[in-house]
Amino acid sequence: MINKPKVAVVILNWNGTKYLKQFLPSVMASTWPGLEVVMGDNASTDDSVAFVSENYPTVSIIQNDKNYGFTGGYNRILAQVDADYYILLNSDVEVVPGWIEPVISLMESDELIAAAAPKLLAYAQKDTFEHAGAAGGFIDAYGYPFCRGRLFNEVEKDHGQYELSGEVFWASGASLFIKKKYWDLAGGFDERFFAHMEEIDLCWRLKNMGYKVMYCAQSTVYHVGGGTLDAENPFKTYLNFRNNLLLLSNNLSFWRAFWVISLRIWMDLLALLRFLAEGKRRDAWAVSRAHQSFFAGLFKSKTKSEKSKITLGDSLLTANLKGTFRGSIVWQFFVKKKIKFTDLPQADLL
Repeated sequence: MINKPKVAVVILNWNGTKYLKQFLPSVMASTWPGLEVVMGDNASTDDSVAFVSENYPTVSIIQNDKNYGFTGGYNRILAQVDADYYILLNSDVEVVPGWIEPVISLMESDELIAAAAPKLLAYAQKDTFEHAGAAGGFIDAYGYPFCRGRLFNEVEKDHGQYELSGEVFWASGASLFIKKKYWDLAGGFDERFFAHMEEIDLCWRLKNMGYKVMYCAQSTVYHVGGGTLDAENPFKTYLNFRNNLLLLSNNLSFWRAFWVISLRIWMDLLALLRFLAEGKRRDAWAVSRAHQSFFAGLFKSKTKSEKSKITLGDSLLTANLKGTFRGSIVWQFFVKKKIKFTDLPQADLL
């Protein structure tokens, strides 16, 4: 009998008693043999640690000394977890028995598969894709991420149109499966991101090394979304714009990054003006702060973790561009009114 790989579901928590009470029971009902469930706590001030300790004694609890954000929190927690596979699971995700098996089976089929994600549907509307990951993540030529099933804020109903598993560009951090050896190889999350787009950066670094990121249609989870940062939160606007620039500078060649970021600055300015026109002054200021923070960071000395980033030159493999869109998703969506993934020119999808 072949031993199954050891899998650990790791939930990063910060003051999340509400979600733990609601969704941890579904995780505990998972059917993967020998599954370890870990709650990593980012110095919560509510009763979430006591709640899990008292009601779920088999859950391993690892506590950080302060809130390190999504990136730093997971980096510190996962350094203390021993497993062949990590599943990074948001606390506001409902799973069903058997949700793990199809994804691990897919990942075990190919040594080059580094990361994967299941289908992500909305908890409140279970026939609708969820914004954070839908049916797998893609990226356009200018660094704008989007999903099969979600372009910008247009989210599709799930009619079974994305039932084929396959390669994508990035897997959602709401339910991210990753082989431990590739997590270690890539150096985990870039902690400068704090939260938001850190999983895209991680996947892009792995893709630059030639590895594969997959979407598994045979597994479905249900995500509340916005449990930590509401979509209208100016801090999320700040992270969105700042981290998108970090994403480009981290993963593109110098001259390609210089050209794309220069163009993106002007495109971001249009977004800032749109926020002002809509009376969203705090969001407009968030865009300005994002640019200030990004350019200020370019002149700071890099930390040890940043210096150790794995790049294409460190790998014997060729960069894997599967999941990229050679055009502009902004042009397709706002000018050509293509609001569904299937509306996009399929010839431009790699």
